[in-house]
Amino acid sequence: MPRGENLNKGNRSGFEKNPQNINRNGRPKLLRNVVKDVFLQEFNLGLSHSQANEIISGILAMTREELMNVAKNDEAPFWISMIAKKATRDYERGSIHLLEVLMDRVYGKPKETVDQTVTMPQANIQIGIVPSSVNLADSEDAIILD
Repeated sequence: MPRGENLNKGNRSGFEKNPQNINRNGRPKLLRNVVKDVFLQEFNLGLSHSQANEIISGILAMTREELMNVAKNDEAPFWISMIAKKATRDYERGSIHLLEVLMDRVYGKPKETVDQTVTMPQANIQIGIVPSSVNLADSEDAIILD
């Protein structure tokens, strides 16, 4: 019996009879991947994780004036403009929230140590020996099995 013959027995819509049903492109892409591909092709942005971190590091190294210029620049990518605008607003308010978020993004959160002390109450354990009325055997031979 040729390979796959038993699977197609009685099946009138097999690929042999309907080759147009073969998906030659593979599994369809997820919508988020299609949108991502279209966006990155349109704006020529194909950033890896490390490249995005390098840009954020550069933003963190900018002066206030440079950040304000980036925030006003219509040619800058949207997300960079958003970071610059938020940074200038936080600066005016005296907030460091964005700074903490960006530092955590690029350099990771600082390690935290936790000191933990566990105190347990003293347990009062009493062990007593209760004499038995049953005589114990002195050896294996003295054991009587009923």
